[in-house]
Amino acid sequence: MQQRFEYFVVLAEMRTGSNLLERNLIQLDGIEMYGEAYNPAFIHGPKKDNILGITKEERDEDPLALLQAIRSQTKGLPGFRYFSDHDPRVLETILTDPKCAKIVLSRNPLDSYISLKNAKDSGRWISTGVQGTTRSKVTFIGDDFLNYLDDRRRFQGVIMRALQVSGQTAFFLRYEDANDLEVLNGIAAFLGCDSRIEQLQRTLKPQNPLPTEEKVTNFDAVTSTLSRIDMFGVFDTPVFEPSRGAGVPSYVATANAPLLFLPINGGPNPAVMGWMAEIDGIEDRQELLRGFSQKDLRGWMRSHKGHRSFTVIRHPLRRAHSTFCRYILNAQATAYAQVRAKLRRKYDLPVPEDCPDASWSKDDHRNAFLEFLKFLDANLKGQTSVRVDGSWASQLAVLQGYSSFAPVDRIIREERLQEELDELSAAIGGSSVPLSSPPDESPYSLDDIYDRDVEKAAKAAYQRDYLHFGFRQWAG
Repeated sequence: MQQRFEYFVVLAEMRTGSNLLERNLIQLDGIEMYGEAYNPAFIHGPKKDNILGITKEERDEDPLALLQAIRSQTKGLPGFRYFSDHDPRVLETILTDPKCAKIVLSRNPLDSYISLKNAKDSGRWISTGVQGTTRSKVTFIGDDFLNYLDDRRRFQGVIMRALQVSGQTAFFLRYEDANDLEVLNGIAAFLGCDSRIEQLQRTLKPQNPLPTEEKVTNFDAVTSTLSRIDMFGVFDTPVFEPSRGAGVPSYVATANAPLLFLPINGGPNPAVMGWMAEIDGIEDRQELLRGFSQKDLRGWMRSHKGHRSFTVIRHPLRRAHSTFCRYILNAQATAYAQVRAKLRRKYDLPVPEDCPDASWSKDDHRNAFLEFLKFLDANLKGQTSVRVDGSWASQLAVLQGYSSFAPVDRIIREERLQEELDELSAAIGGSSVPLSSPPDESPYSLDDIYDRDVEKAAKAAYQRDYLHFGFRQWAG
């Protein structure tokens, strides 16, 4: 046997034919399989009490020790079956290990769902003859099936992403392929096995080989539920905006009070940090804690029991206008000088080379801002060569990035900022502290230039923010 892999895993689910696949594969010389090695209810199989001398209790204590034993103590190529409800502590290890061959087995989810319900109802999990078959019907529950389908899709998504980011491939097969001699011998070649299966095993039999309408008591419920499923993702909104990291260095904390602010650029952050400074009894918001590493932040969390994290979301249109005035229209914003120059040169953004002077009219401002919104629409859809900057990235993407480190306790809407900060202060035993007024937008406010076209352009650019946060049109 060629040693391309050191071990292999069959990634499957209950009632997908994995038992049949295992019985066929163990006919190959040099192949050893250990069943459901990481099933939380048993080890290997219901009638087994150990694998290579490691008991279920020992496996539960140290799951990777079992994996190491399987790899090092097996003569030949070892393998096992892994389902989505098996011990999650080994999943990342096996998915990222290029020495682990992946065989991904799937089945029509409707068939596997009905088969699973039938097995649970009848108590018959394996059929080796006519006496093991069943003609009983099950009751189809639509919402239960949709949850089941969602779980299957999520697990398949985890597998696919792991393979993609690690540059690996897998052997994919369907339930029907588990009895296809040519496909099974293709698996043997994939695993680097020199031997081949000469005859399929015939001990396991299909338990209920009937059409779907004869397996359920309420077939109308099946057709009704299936009609609700968007099988091809026709109604999915494609997302081309790049995902964002946790951004821990941007977090802002108080030294004494247990407050942690996760700022979203383009929002009322100076006012919020001024409020935090007042709460903490310091004069300058620049003295607030920031520049954390993840290790530092965990230390702060441990030392500030009962801490509360919060963020503030702003209406997408106001946020875009604030960013436009502060960084794009303002030629003095040196950090954005190159972006500004590129927007003028390549995307024909009609802003002056220097800061606007007295000749800059409301119409000039509106037209330039409208073009900026159109640029944002293209930029967030990945259609420009300009980076998606944090000052105009969707607030949803920023919060999703934050959640990769820790979920936010409280998402505050700007229009209720004072009320909710008062509640937050009271929750940590503090008093009400008034917010400072936000700086005036210059040279014109959003109200000065707002119209239906401006709102429409903002909705096009920030469709996800409008949808997921329920923003209505700008009310001034």
